[in-house]
Amino acid sequence: MAESISIFFVGDIVGDPGIEMANTFLPSLIKKYNADFVIANAENSHEGFGTNRHIIKNLLDLGVHVVTGGDHSFDKWKVFDYMREHDHILRPLNYPKGNAGLGFSIFPVPGKEEYKVGVLNLQGRTFMRAIDDPFSTAEWALEKIREETNLIFIDFHAEATAEKVSMGWHVDGKASVIVGTHTHVQTNDARILPQGTGYLTDAGMTGSFNSCIGMDKKVALKRFQTGVHQKYQAAKGDNHLNGAFAKVDPETGKCVHIEPVSYPGLENSK
Repeated sequence: MAESISIFFVGDIVGDPGIEMANTFLPSLIKKYNADFVIANAENSHEGFGTNRHIIKNLLDLGVHVVTGGDHSFDKWKVFDYMREHDHILRPLNYPKGNAGLGFSIFPVPGKEEYKVGVLNLQGRTFMRAIDDPFSTAEWALEKIREETNLIFIDFHAEATAEKVSMGWHVDGKASVIVGTHTHVQTNDARILPQGTGYLTDAGMTGSFNSCIGMDKKVALKRFQTGVHQKYQAAKGDNHLNGAFAKVDPETGKCVHIEPVSYPGLENSK
């Protein structure tokens, strides 16, 4: 087997606490895991909803190669022009045509330019917006990407565990790795599916764990207790970086290792 390509993925970056964790620890984690390619989901990075070009550029400076999104990708309109001009900021491909940005792109692996990584961003529909079918979209996109490379990473931004698991089976043997985002709670089911696709239901979030999935817990409680809308704001304190790490055989495109990443571990949570 040829030397594996290692991919480090950063789960949903939530607000300033998530950015602070990335700024402080991501470069050392990239070094620790000897990551060849780095992907980060940043759709919650600006004040908890959306992102902006300053945050994207900051992540690139930290060693991130691709920034993915989700249902909040279009929350901050000022980033739309940037999304149209660059392929290193993705949003879910299965939004209707006409929206800003790309849903997938292909990138050379730095230092190993003979290999390329295709990154595909999809969004689920269960308990979420009624957008285009992610399953048929995945089929079309994977066919296009595989014309150039068999190293393919999917960020599937979805609410329902069953939809994420189903997508894993749908792309098994067609993608190298599929990692779920959106729920902000890391799952403990990292595994390699029978046809060689690395799978994790959710990578978790990077941000404050003194919170309700990154948001101020007092506001979240009021929403549940009163049934009345309360404006969310990003929480602060007890910050963690969550994500996933995978190794892929560049010759076959099959995953040979996948694990969740949690720094520091929850046993160190305050």
